Amino acid sequence: MTLPLDVDLLPVVGEQPDPLLFANVSGAHLYGFPSRDSDVDLRGVHLLPTAELVGLHEPEETRSRMWDRDGVEMDLVTHDLRKFVRLMLRRNGYVLEQLLSPLVVHTSDAHAELVALAPGVLTSHHAHHYRGFAGTQWRLFEKTGELKPLLYTFRALLTGIHLMRAGEVQAHLPTLLGEVNTPAYVAELIAAKADAEHGPASGVDHERARTDVDALHEVLDEAQLGSLLPGEPTVHDALSDFVVRVRLER
Repeated sequence: MTLPLDVDLLPVVGEQPDPLLFANVSGAHLYGFPSRDSDVDLRGVHLLPTAELVGLHEPEETRSRMWDRDGVEMDLVTHDLRKFVRLMLRRNGYVLEQLLSPLVVHTSDAHAELVALAPGVLTSHHAHHYRGFAGTQWRLFEKTGELKPLLYTFRALLTGIHLMRAGEVQAHLPTLLGEVNTPAYVAELIAAKADAEHGPASGVDHERARTDVDALHEVLDEAQLGSLLPGEPTVHDALSDFVVRVRLER
């Protein structure tokens, strides 16, 4: 998929102190509702030297940096491979969305292998991640009245429902609208967000939105109960072997 951005992201990869196995765009661009002033969320995996993992100093397993590049706010977060894989095994929807993002800035053979292993970590318990994230965003919407957390609420619920039904991670809200029965006004909310990252949810009937969100929570519950996904990851040993092999090859 073509990156919908006007800034060259490839130099960011070369600036990192350790090799990156992949770097993908996440956040609003991945979810399908970026604004003109949205920052660029880059997520990926770096590979620490073995000496940093076995020595006495605490390794820098997670790196986070925010800065301005060519007038665009950048937000880069990368995890060392071992930590990232551990997060995958903890039913963490965030890291799976980052790994499987079609907005690829940098890739490698190891990235392709990790993508191929990803279906083996999907479980019916991932519904808890999306249920919890939707609840957090809804409370934020109630507090601020902003459009962004309302869209995040719908996006999380629809991603969770689709995952339980189809066994795949789909984070792009416009795509999900055609696959999960959703209130028609959500498409209008997506269009409205293009104007501003932190604008109000103008014209939204809060009580109707509450009813619709509650209904989607019920759909997610039903989808989890009927899901064919396993209860536990099936690729734990394969991921362990992968982490060791990639580390030894570098």
